[in-house]
Amino acid sequence: MLFPRLPFALVTLAAAAAALGMASISHAQAPQLPPPEATHPVTLQLMQGFPPPPDKIVRLANILKYPNVRWAAQHLRELGPTAAVWRGAGTPSTLPAAARALDDALAFADGKGGTTTLADWQKATYTDGLLVLHRGRVVYERYPAGLQAHQPHVLWSMSKSLVGLLVTELIQEGLIDPNALIPRYLPELATSAWADATVQQALDMTTGVQYAENFADPASGVFQYLAAAGLQPAPPGSSAAKSMAEFLPTLRKDGEHGSAFAYKSVDTEVLGWLLQRVTGKPYATLLSERIWSRLGAQEDAYVFVDANGGPSTSVGVNATLRDLGRLGEMLRANGRFNGQQIVAPATIAELRKGADPAQFDKAPGTAMRAGYSYHNQWWVPHDADGTLEAKGLMGQHLHINPAAELVVVKLSTHPVPNTAFTHALDRQAFAALARAVRAL
Repeated sequence: MLFPRLPFALVTLAAAAAALGMASISHAQAPQLPPPEATHPVTLQLMQGFPPPPDKIVRLANILKYPNVRWAAQHLRELGPTAAVWRGAGTPSTLPAAARALDDALAFADGKGGTTTLADWQKATYTDGLLVLHRGRVVYERYPAGLQAHQPHVLWSMSKSLVGLLVTELIQEGLIDPNALIPRYLPELATSAWADATVQQALDMTTGVQYAENFADPASGVFQYLAAAGLQPAPPGSSAAKSMAEFLPTLRKDGEHGSAFAYKSVDTEVLGWLLQRVTGKPYATLLSERIWSRLGAQEDAYVFVDANGGPSTSVGVNATLRDLGRLGEMLRANGRFNGQQIVAPATIAELRKGADPAQFDKAPGTAMRAGYSYHNQWWVPHDADGTLEAKGLMGQHLHINPAAELVVVKLSTHPVPNTAFTHALDRQAFAALARAVRAL
């Protein structure tokens, strides 16, 4: 979950509070947010006309200027190079409608002494699409901000969980040793921060790397990361790395590996590189062959790539709401979907196991997510229902509750990028949905 130098004061406040969704931002600090309907890309006529008026043009250089990102989240492939994640040649798998559906008026506690509804929660969190599945059937589906059902939406850091899923599966198959040092697979990193880091430490983000995703500091590594990924232009005259393969070897060690959790996208990029090295396949091909085509996805997904065609595996995947629902249902059903075992049950068990919450709690700003851990690029709440979560910048969620047989996919473009800002309300909503589907 990243993005720097948003010229919108409220986003700067949230970003300065912490790197990548880790801070607890209290309601007392809450900035004034624009009315959601006033940020609708269609209402604002962003990128409309041939050509659009100069003040309505969205480019990579200005996607971080809210609300431009609301348009960009649904059109990222129009702004830079991407690689297609082919859905395959088969017939799309079905997502049948349930006999009974949930209603917009579903009410639940808002965590502040009042109540809210399913419809108002979506509005308050700038939702672009919401899908709720119960036992693989659609009980609720909405597109409140112009997103079309066939249209991919950027996942931002939910992309990380796809990397973690693939690496975990290859570990189960014996193709990757989680205890091996990274340079065993990537000798290019033999003198980098990962020289003595294990694959598992990168998976759990417990590596010690001299790198910070601090949006308040112009010298922070996140700026070099974004330029290398091609998601933001480098400053004029900059000597910054222009690809991820050029950038990662320059990072140096800071602290001891394995001592504490620290959220950083560069760990995921190392793992994405490792996946491609081990399999000998481009990441988009691997994701297609292993997951997308086997799910019976309805649409191609795609991943943003850098100047050398290297995929942005940490934040660059884009997919439709319904195809993410298929992914979530496969994970809920222990890896089985579309009439086949897509990933091993042992892979699902490993993801759900989680890591040591004590290591997670050592990270600054984790109080709001007390009891969580971060394991193999997934968020694990360690709650009674055994839920598993993928999360991304500005409110992307894949919430899987096996006990309630529930999958929730939420795609959003909240002005405050830090998902901790709406964490408490989102958890209330997920709990309310679990109660509601149990009663169907």
